[in-house]
Amino acid sequence: MARRALKLASWTSMALAASGFYLYSNKYLDLNDFGAVRVGRAVATTAVISYDYLTSLRSVPYGSEEYLQLRSKVHLRSARRLCELCCANRGTFIKVGQHLGALDYLLPEEYTRTLKVLHSQAPQSSMQEVRQVIREDLGKEIHDLFMSFDDTPLGAASLAQVHKAVLHDGRTVAVKVQHPKVQAQSSKDVLLMEVPQIYWELSTKRVLLMEFVDGGQVNDRDYMERNKIDVNEISRHLGKMYSEMIFVNGFVHCDPHPGNVLVRKCPGTGKAEIVLLDHGLYQVLTEEFRLDYCHLWQSLIWTDMKSVKKYSQRLGAGDLYPLFTCMLTARSWDSVNRGIGQTPVTATEDSEIRNNAANYLPQISHLLNLVPRQMLLIFKTNDLLRGIEAALGTRASASSFLNMSRCCIKALAAHKKKNTHSFFRRTQISFSEAFNLWQINLHELVLRVKGLRLASWVLALLCWLLPAPH
Repeated sequence: MARRALKLASWTSMALAASGFYLYSNKYLDLNDFGAVRVGRAVATTAVISYDYLTSLRSVPYGSEEYLQLRSKVHLRSARRLCELCCANRGTFIKVGQHLGALDYLLPEEYTRTLKVLHSQAPQSSMQEVRQVIREDLGKEIHDLFMSFDDTPLGAASLAQVHKAVLHDGRTVAVKVQHPKVQAQSSKDVLLMEVPQIYWELSTKRVLLMEFVDGGQVNDRDYMERNKIDVNEISRHLGKMYSEMIFVNGFVHCDPHPGNVLVRKCPGTGKAEIVLLDHGLYQVLTEEFRLDYCHLWQSLIWTDMKSVKKYSQRLGAGDLYPLFTCMLTARSWDSVNRGIGQTPVTATEDSEIRNNAANYLPQISHLLNLVPRQMLLIFKTNDLLRGIEAALGTRASASSFLNMSRCCIKALAAHKKKNTHSFFRRTQISFSEAFNLWQINLHELVLRVKGLRLASWVLALLCWLLPAPH
């Protein structure tokens, strides 16, 4: 009896294995379709990385030259493992990798350098898969729709890849094609993902046709220097664009990473232009959240620590409000107390933040569980801006904080005007708004004068130390 059961079990196992192999080889079954497989990979990778850090650095004196060299190697190994995990699991795992790759101001260089590849060179779908998606969604072959279609994608991201093509009427377009099985796999990781249509007649849920725009990534300083684009101007306008989006209009782009933000010289005017890509998902902020967030930034700019605590707690930070404000501003608690608009960030402060980040991981994790989902998207956007500033070398400038303050003043004034019917009160609010904006402009002027004075002092000192040869 036992022998017959064993024999039956053996044949059943063989049949299941053969069926599984057949289905897998014919692409009916993909291991990534199983959430347990994806989670299992993540758990295994995390365990391997943790074990590597624990065992590799345990016997080396902390802070020694040998320790620093060995730590750099462990960082690089761990970053590569993390990148491999993102590529294997795809979907929202790549989005996480893209976000980490943009944290130049926070994570070790080995991580950001390794993960940056995910901004535009994520795993690609084959042309056979691209043709299949287009055929299934549009009911036609590629040659019926396009005069030309580049087989090599311009870039591949977490959920889709983009090909350059030319329509039969001569228009050059960017064709964004969703990776197969993204809908099935991503539903295990996120609740909603939808893509707006650009050309109605040639767009579906998985194929998006849009205007083709050429340019360089917003964190590519070399590209800007080659094309004579002012990095300070780009950094300033980018901060202003996101500040108006969040504080004034009350929505936030849900996938902010450098691969989705391009810069270029406008073909018509020759002026620098920022192009924001991938408008598939936005989060609309609630009125209460938006106003509390405005008040918080106003308090941070003017160093009103009592209000900083009040509005941080209203946004869900609880007793962890000091950590909350440090994460929000990417500044140390000492700088927050002295005034983030008063003191520019220094290399020492950047190093302090980077070195201490790992020590606060449990508190950071707890804080992220406390705050609303809207705040998580705000954190992601702030990380993008601080990472770009670090890559462009504009982190020391206070202009981004001052632009935030201007937008906060306008947003709060607009809200007050909307809720009053008194002409006198509306006039009073307008005068108050104008005065506060004037204060910001004056403060910015003072900072620039100080900067010019410091620069002249440094130049005079250099001339004195290094006199011109006779």
